[in-house]
Amino acid sequence: MPPLLPRPSTPPGMPPPESQRFPSMLSYGVVCSSNINRSMEAHVVLGNAGLRVESYGTGTQVRLPGKSAMEPKIFKFGTPYEEMYKNLAATPEDEAFFVRNGVLQLCRRGAAVKKAPQRWQDQTNEFIAQHDVVIAFE
Repeated sequence: MPPLLPRPSTPPGMPPPESQRFPSMLSYGVVCSSNINRSMEAHVVLGNAGLRVESYGTGTQVRLPGKSAMEPKIFKFGTPYEEMYKNLAATPEDEAFFVRNGVLQLCRRGAAVKKAPQRWQDQTNEFIAQHDVVIAFE
């Protein structure tokens, strides 16, 4: 996995950050189950729009699609996205599979934004209370 990845760009149709006239003073929290797909996409989009944002997961573990529905790839919260990437791309066959199903791209995007998935329930009340708006993608 490349060392420092560039931050993903905002999807087409979104105004560029420089078009924002007044930076928001609000803090946003975005939450999904594993903090790797929906909440990370929202983290990128809101962050690229110049908003203060953190993303979290609510599950017991980070679950990614495996080679079958009965064999998901499971990681603990706090496992760096880069470590997940390396684990999933351990063999050329695995790397090809996880490139095809898009999971490696999710890990790359996550690594470009922050070190590791964070679990909502593991944050302190004081830390969570900093958010003015929380969006749940469940």
